[in-house]
Amino acid sequence: YAGRDTAQVQAHDDELAELGVPGPETIPTMYPLSSRLAIQDDHVQVAHGQTSGEAEWALVVPADAASADDYLITAACDHTDRALEVHGVAWSKQSAPDFLGDVAWRWGDIKSDFDTFSLVGKVTHDGVEEVIQDGSPAQLLGVDYWVERLGEAGLLKPGTVFISGTIPMKPGVDQFADAWAVELSDGRGHTSRVRY
Repeated sequence: YAGRDTAQVQAHDDELAELGVPGPETIPTMYPLSSRLAIQDDHVQVAHGQTSGEAEWALVVPADAASADDYLITAACDHTDRALEVHGVAWSKQSAPDFLGDVAWRWGDIKSDFDTFSLVGKVTHDGVEEVIQDGSPAQLLGVDYWVERLGEAGLLKPGTVFISGTIPMKPGVDQFADAWAVELSDGRGHTSRVRY
């Protein structure tokens, strides 16, 4: 629910509505999560087969940040229990981890180019990988927007991790996969990856 284009936000809302997920009361919406859910790993344990990831970017507030320019940006994958989501999005997001990428950029070094980065989500079924999301951060509300919102809420503390929201999924691709991957690339040969 964090897209810049209201039509794309509606498309994501429609995707979730098909699964019986109620829309939020306000858009954009932030869902507070337990700090233990932000991880770097290559496995997820889930209760059943109706869970899936979403391609996103993450903002991380390091302890030594002197300003927003020192915040870090990395790839992220928000893993969500879709069966639980029909009972409450906030509950479902507490049920599985948010995976963070293996590479991060300093915000001040990339902010003028970040909208040109690519953001790609992939799923694997029986050993075959397929793209399920293909877009860019330009489709989502920007880092500066969220830094302002988080600052107003008093949430820009060292250790804070903020996950951006996601871009639309391609119709017809089964999101309930054996594996998920996200790639956030700067177009110059640097890529932050999540794979689990």
